[in-house]
Amino acid sequence: QVQLVESGGGLVQPGGSLRLSCAASGTFFVGNTMGWYRQTPGKERELVAIMSDTGTTNYATSVKDRFTISREYAKNTVSLQMNSLKPEDTAVYFCNVFWWSRGRRNTYWGQGTQVTVSS
Repeated sequence: QVQLVESGGGLVQPGGSLRLSCAASGTFFVGNTMGWYRQTPGKERELVAIMSDTGTTNYATSVKDRFTISREYAKNTVSLQMNSLKPEDTAVYFCNVFWWSRGRRNTYWGQGTQVTVSS
């Protein structure tokens, strides 16, 4: 079983910065991808940024050049540095890890952390 615990959300003014962190415990399989998704009321959860265990990254177009994802593999943590925040970045941010095993996708979610960008 894998558990994910996020931290670092909060209230920030437009143009400000926040750093989200996620600590994972449990057994990971090779070929895993960790990352961040976000969700606002009435909308589907969307990908923000993900990073594979080989270092390949994928960012949502809306956050490219503003957000940076990083991982500490030895500690099973993933972080998201968010700069130049905009009001439209306001959402609940969820940490995620997934991998494929025997044709089945195994995915785990954190409980979410609120990010509010407002003056």
